[in-house]
Amino acid sequence: MAGNVIELTDAEFDKTLNEATGPVLVDFWAPWCGPCKMIGPVIEELAGEYAGKATFCKVNTDDHRDAAIEYQVSAIPTLILFKDGQVAHRWTGLTAKKDLKAKIDEVLAE
Repeated sequence: MAGNVIELTDAEFDKTLNEATGPVLVDFWAPWCGPCKMIGPVIEELAGEYAGKATFCKVNTDDHRDAAIEYQVSAIPTLILFKDGQVAHRWTGLTAKKDLKAKIDEVLAE
């Protein structure tokens, strides 16, 4: 994945969450998913805007199912915002950039 977004495997998932400083937004997606393709550029933009403040990751649910199963991802795209390794918020389906920013800002302010 180009830019500031980390492409995670199941093996890297927990380690990345535990070692991150600040919130972590994980995008659970698949290459065949139209809405996933639409939200991808939004995640890239946010990763650039929040560089150094938050971590942005993607998990391809076709290739890496364990994390998706663990966090009960039943539809994609699903975005989960973690703070200190715990789920702070989750969105399913297309989500507006302003809504993502508002929740990320709220978690950063805590």
